Amino acid sequence: MPIPEPVAFTIFNIDIMWYAVLITTGMVLAVLISCKRAPRHDLDSDQVLNFVIICIPAAIIGARLYYVIFNWSWYAGDFMKIINIREGGLAIHGGLLFGFGAAVILCYLWKVRPLNALDLVAPAVALAQSIGRWGNYFNSEAHGGPTDLPWAVIIDGVPCHPTFLYESIWCFLLFIVLIYVDNKRKFEGQTILLYGMLYSLERFFVEGLRTDSLMIGPFRQAQVISIAIILVCIIAYIFLSKRNASQNNNKETGK
Repeated sequence: MPIPEPVAFTIFNIDIMWYAVLITTGMVLAVLISCKRAPRHDLDSDQVLNFVIICIPAAIIGARLYYVIFNWSWYAGDFMKIINIREGGLAIHGGLLFGFGAAVILCYLWKVRPLNALDLVAPAVALAQSIGRWGNYFNSEAHGGPTDLPWAVIIDGVPCHPTFLYESIWCFLLFIVLIYVDNKRKFEGQTILLYGMLYSLERFFVEGLRTDSLMIGPFRQAQVISIAIILVCIIAYIFLSKRNASQNNNKETGK
């Protein structure tokens, strides 16, 4: 796959990048799907939009801040470079941390059940990631090392692993799986915890192929974070599953 032109179109002499178009498209679809599915979670579209107004900006800020922190030697002392996201530089873990974190805080302020709200948005977030990853393709970033596979992406004349493609496919399949699970969920938190486990599992292995990983000492930070998320989600899943089973048993026995 050759690398295409990163500019989608130009308005008033301002280049609109494919990176921005794809990320925005993913976000819009995520919002529409969440609004459509909100009644399943005892919420309505207005409530979803109230969350969106705060959580999406928080996620963008978090994604950029996270990336800048782990590349501080490059951004130090240059504020304009720090805030310039037109050329990429958004870390998904930072976006998820700030976005979900903001949502949880709002849930407590607005008296909405946090796990229920996170279950609602989890499938849509996976779809948004699937679409947004193609922005890396247009920016010639987030690729892997050399490979002779027929679907390799050409970077500076060298065929490389299209790791953005691997993650895009996985996240789209994850979207389908999570929609199915959420329609049949047995306890609040099931969907978001499965998202955490399954996305982190993929990210751990795909990150090992990348050549532009953010680092924590000698370790790839995305792999460290992925392992931590998987462990936390497994523990939480087991706890919530057992609690749900116990509650159902108590209802059946009349306790």
